[in-house]
Amino acid sequence: MSEFNNLAELVISGDYAGVKVLTQKMIDNGNAPLDIINQGLMMGMNTVGVRFKAGDMFVPEVMMSARAMSTGIELLKPLIADSDMPTAGKVLIGTVKGDLHDIGKKLVVMMMESAGFEIIDLGVDIDPAGFVNAVKEHKPQVIGMSALLTTTMLAMKDTIEALKEEGLRDSVKIVIGGAPISQSFAGNRCRWICSGCCCSD
Repeated sequence: MSEFNNLAELVISGDYAGVKVLTQKMIDNGNAPLDIINQGLMMGMNTVGVRFKAGDMFVPEVMMSARAMSTGIELLKPLIADSDMPTAGKVLIGTVKGDLHDIGKKLVVMMMESAGFEIIDLGVDIDPAGFVNAVKEHKPQVIGMSALLTTTMLAMKDTIEALKEEGLRDSVKIVIGGAPISQSFAGNRCRWICSGCCCSD
């Protein structure tokens, strides 16, 4: 088994200490940083995604795998020019106004970072103006909004209305998630992307 395959297996098993050791060894041996990412770390997380979708892995295991991959990425980042760092797009994410829950959001952030997205995490209790200002500053392709409380769900609608008023709505995709979120809440144009999350074009 190649070192790339070994690295992928360490990611899958969530062995962040092992990932750190092997990633450093591969760097010292002259492997290209992007090869280590694409052929080792990303391959491992791709497998994790497939297994999670199939029900063969669960949230705690996915979080361990994401942490393991992040450990390797942190060693590699200083060796890669920003212009060369692969990215699948920029995602702005936050928990909406009035809601302080972020465990689910953090998991989404870890998974999306592992999939190659650049993440701007605004944190919790973010009002519509906070999202609007961040969109103007960071110009993301996707906005993610999270809510755990039914009482804060309507803050998602308020944020979308604020984006419309500022002429920003058509420039982004919107993803919403959280325990109370349903497809009917998101609207008829929404399509499921994962359990408890949906998006609006």
